[in-house]
Amino acid sequence: MDLIAPGRNVVLIGLMGAGKSTVGRILAERLGRPFVDTDDLVEDEAGMAIRDIFAEKGERAFRSLESEAVRRVSALRGQVVAVGGGAVSTPGNATQLRMTGDLVLLDADPAVLAERLGTDVEDRPMVAEADDLAARLAELRRRRDHDYARAASCTVRTDGRTPEEVADAILDWARHRPGLLSRDERE
Repeated sequence: MDLIAPGRNVVLIGLMGAGKSTVGRILAERLGRPFVDTDDLVEDEAGMAIRDIFAEKGERAFRSLESEAVRRVSALRGQVVAVGGGAVSTPGNATQLRMTGDLVLLDADPAVLAERLGTDVEDRPMVAEADDLAARLAELRRRRDHDYARAASCTVRTDGRTPEEVADAILDWARHRPGLLSRDERE
């Protein structure tokens, strides 16, 4: 098994706007680990933005690229990983991620997520055309809740918390999770 750093991956899952990328960067900095966002890997591999992949090739092509990105990040340990909101709904992805990591669901009320996203949704094909962003996010959440619950080892609410407070909550949980953090990281 290849290592980047000691310990299992800390994998952040959840809907868009939950804070996966922001919190992931904070966690990576605090732990001295690399941060990887599978959406960035998909865009690098495809040579185009996710919205363009959806527009030109469709969601199925995006999900295939996303699954490949999940497979690549799951081949290494010692990272902080943020995955796209629908990644764990694709069969096999959660299993791949759990091979080298522990999954943490970042959760918030859809109205809070909509407020965080604001009008900056043109790059988010799953909600770009939504007349009511909060309603669309609630629908996505209903469709994905079972997959999130099955995949996650821990759920951290992000409503009313700063990204730093969310990172603190994850680290408090991770310190008691055998094999997730190295001895130095736990201290």
